[in-house]
Amino acid sequence: MTKLETETLIQPFSGVALSHPGLLTEAAQAASLRGVPLARILHMEYGVLREDLLAALSAHYRCAAIEYDERLPIPPELLTGLQGSRLARTGWFPVIKDGDGTIVIAARDPSDPAMRAGVEEIFGSVPYEFRVALPDDISWFIQDFLHDKPGLLIGTERTGLAFWRNTMAHWRTRMACYRTDLARARTALAFVRIGLALGAISRTLMSREHFADHPLLAYCILAMGVLILFAALPVYLQVRRSRLIPPRNQTLVEVSGATLSFLENYQNLEYAEPGKRIKETMLARMGDLLANYSTILYPAPASRERTHLARERNVLAAQRTIAGCYRTIYARARTGLAFIRTGVSFLSIGIGLIGYFGLGLKTFFDVTLIVIGLLMIIDGGLWYLPVRKEQAELPKTRSAMLAG
Repeated sequence: MTKLETETLIQPFSGVALSHPGLLTEAAQAASLRGVPLARILHMEYGVLREDLLAALSAHYRCAAIEYDERLPIPPELLTGLQGSRLARTGWFPVIKDGDGTIVIAARDPSDPAMRAGVEEIFGSVPYEFRVALPDDISWFIQDFLHDKPGLLIGTERTGLAFWRNTMAHWRTRMACYRTDLARARTALAFVRIGLALGAISRTLMSREHFADHPLLAYCILAMGVLILFAALPVYLQVRRSRLIPPRNQTLVEVSGATLSFLENYQNLEYAEPGKRIKETMLARMGDLLANYSTILYPAPASRERTHLARERNVLAAQRTIAGCYRTIYARARTGLAFIRTGVSFLSIGIGLIGYFGLGLKTFFDVTLIVIGLLMIIDGGLWYLPVRKEQAELPKTRSAMLAG
């Protein structure tokens, strides 16, 4: 780079205070070789504050300065027909329209004739006010307000992130409804066991000679047991009939994985945790994957922090979704264990009654208990066994889920 080119590049920043006069020339040469704006080099590598850079540019171009702010309410008519590539090349962006019709233009070089000609070509002869801005701010304006692709969006990106948070929230609500239904089934099974216990007591009393002449107590207990049993049985049967309707374990995992697909577009995964054991189950792998996206960054400019925090909220929502999926799967397992427990109760009481009283006219009741018990044990196993594989991969602690 020639001396004239160097002087032209550093002239707008001549008011910037550096520890050594030669550092500005050194920074200009580095910026030229690497093809990046000098302001970025001064800010990122030489520690010059953005405020100082803007002050130097404002003094050089003798105009006010403006910074990127995603909250600016840029009128839609100013954005119609704008081409991001052309604005990036000439270094300007319309940011404000005053009440008198004056358009405020953020420009990298307010004195550039080519830039001014481009503004006049698009907006005609309306009054303009030019304000100087750093090159990165112009890029951020273009990326945000011209709706660039996901991953480069700034303000509008939060709308997409909010959509995915809502999607995950809807799915977690659906899983919570499934867990509520399963909890109702477990409660009903508890009442079924109570009814069974009362029926067994009645059966025992009827078989005792002491109560043979006074069977009223036995029949009252039996009636109470039957009443409780038939009050709880419909709830159990409702869940039993719907076992094929709610999503099974694999479907729960697959849908939870689909709600995490926003990570591909909205989260930048640069570094994965090395040397980590690959889990066997899909749900466990998704739980480990989220830890790689949970990062603490300090974005520039500071106004982009809201977008970064929105990304973090999405990752936390994804972790809650994974945890909700685990809870739903384990709710199915607990319901299966409740079926098994109830079946064992039926089976053991039936066998006990036959063993104690032997075969007789009432043996049909005992055999029926045994058959029902066996069927419930088999049914409970179908609910519980698919969870065994997930259990081996479950994070050991809550902190393991959040921190990987």
